[in-house]
Amino acid sequence: MRKIVKTHLKSDKAPIEWATMGNNVLYTAQIPIREDGSIETGDIAAQAKLTLDNLKRTVEAAGGTLDDITQVLVYLPEKSDFTGMNEVYKTFFKPPYPNRATVIAGLMVEGARIEIVAYAHVGN
Repeated sequence: MRKIVKTHLKSDKAPIEWATMGNNVLYTAQIPIREDGSIETGDIAAQAKLTLDNLKRTVEAAGGTLDDITQVLVYLPEKSDFTGMNEVYKTFFKPPYPNRATVIAGLMVEGARIEIVAYAHVGN
């Protein structure tokens, strides 16, 4: 059964939840969105930091930490954003790192240069 994780982010404009739980697994997708619902449109470093801050706060709202994240899928619209994203990413995680894939794809949110999907095992 799906359980909603209440986060600091608004979800009133789209038919989504920022995070759900099922069988102690957290499922979440994050973008560079501020608490007021506006999108950070700065460079990849600013967008990656906000997106990863949102991920951290979301996993904490579910009762976990970044160490509970087992897989991360990073979506970028431009291959040239990889290095900047990776520089920020490595400040949020420590070894052993979560499994990760990075995909170059078109993103639906105008101005967004990153979207992250993550899975974490939270609780027993």
